[in-house]
Amino acid sequence: MDRLDAMAVLLCVTQTGSLSAASRTLGMPLATVSRKISDLEAHLKTRLLIRSSRRVSLTDAGRGYIEASRLILEQVEQAERAVAGEYTTPRGDMTMTAPVVFGRVHVLPVVIEFLKIYPDINLRLSLSDRQVNLVEDHIDLALRIGNLPDSNLVATRVGWIRRATYASPSYLAQRGVPERPEDLHGHDCITFEGLNSPQTWTFMKGKKEIIVPVHSRLSVSTADAAIDAAVAGLGVTRLLSYQATRSIAAGELQIVLEAFEPEQWPVSLIYVAQGLVPLKVRAFLDFAVPKLRKQVVG
Repeated sequence: MDRLDAMAVLLCVTQTGSLSAASRTLGMPLATVSRKISDLEAHLKTRLLIRSSRRVSLTDAGRGYIEASRLILEQVEQAERAVAGEYTTPRGDMTMTAPVVFGRVHVLPVVIEFLKIYPDINLRLSLSDRQVNLVEDHIDLALRIGNLPDSNLVATRVGWIRRATYASPSYLAQRGVPERPEDLHGHDCITFEGLNSPQTWTFMKGKKEIIVPVHSRLSVSTADAAIDAAVAGLGVTRLLSYQATRSIAAGELQIVLEAFEPEQWPVSLIYVAQGLVPLKVRAFLDFAVPKLRKQVVG
């Protein structure tokens, strides 16, 4: 039995929550996953997992063993990276994820500059508005917008983002400018599913939260679609400030209800805490953080 391999399988089972999910994540037959866990339990002469029809949970012995396994696997990975030169010179493959519009507008230009300076680094930039699991999806770095939960992630703040309300000048000329959140009762709204509820929008007056019902004339799943519809004069929409920058600069949209905007959201670069940080990741952070902080000012 390859104990390191069995430890890695056990760790994946606990992270994904079931043998079948681990099987899919590892690309390994379910029977093989089950056998490796059983072999490990037989070797240790103790039960590590409590299996149910849907999920698995750790026994007391399993909880202690999984923490030791995680440390051992991290040390092995660090040793392999050191041998490969990742801690002596910036080189190797990196994977990074960022929201679609923010990634295209702010992250991609920084990545292009970075890669010109570091020819031995190859970077995969995945642009998606879906939050991914850095461990399960093998992500080195992620840019996240919003408050971060307590976890084993290390975060570096690069700026703040506003949630603002927009409409086209032609729409406002025809339907009037809302002066208070309650005025949205008489307006058509364009809701962006990734940011807003199609039924209510939340604003702030000082520290008081104001929740108002809205008429969602159109609900869309991307910020670009919400922008296009608002520019076309269909109604009022809510976006993150960076998403509307170009349309504001072009005079296609203008901000309304600015005095009632909710608190800003932080923008952070995050990675998994894993002892020594690979030099390729540290090099990117040192290069990108100052540039992003100049751009992401809320």
